[in-house]
Amino acid sequence: MRPNVRRATIDDLPAVVALQRAAYAKNRANYAAIFSDYEVYLAERDGELEGVLILEPRADDLLIWSVATAPAVQGRGIGNTMLEFAEGRARELGHACMRLYTGEPLTGNIAWYRRYGYAHERTEDLGDRRIVHLIKQL
Repeated sequence: MRPNVRRATIDDLPAVVALQRAAYAKNRANYAAIFSDYEVYLAERDGELEGVLILEPRADDLLIWSVATAPAVQGRGIGNTMLEFAEGRARELGHACMRLYTGEPLTGNIAWYRRYGYAHERTEDLGDRRIVHLIKQL
């Protein structure tokens, strides 16, 4: 059974912060600001939060800002469900292109995105780290 994906409300903020922190222990962000600036979606099953998807609609594309799956349910297809949802959202917005970026050392994530149809667009050197930009034409 696949999780249900729904648009988050500000009432979901504590659950989003908890899952994001668990999934990305090294990353820290102001999630209250993210709720006001981005679209936040939840993947839930039987009332349990399994994933958070954060999207940034832009003029020419839809940026996947974050795909986070609760550590206890990783490997069960929740990420795939969220990527499929993101593609549907991009089409709703009239976009033919999606983009995302991830850290260069995260080769498993990069391979997963490539299996899902994303292609390497460029690698950016930020001085303290390198990030890989990926693109998918819809």
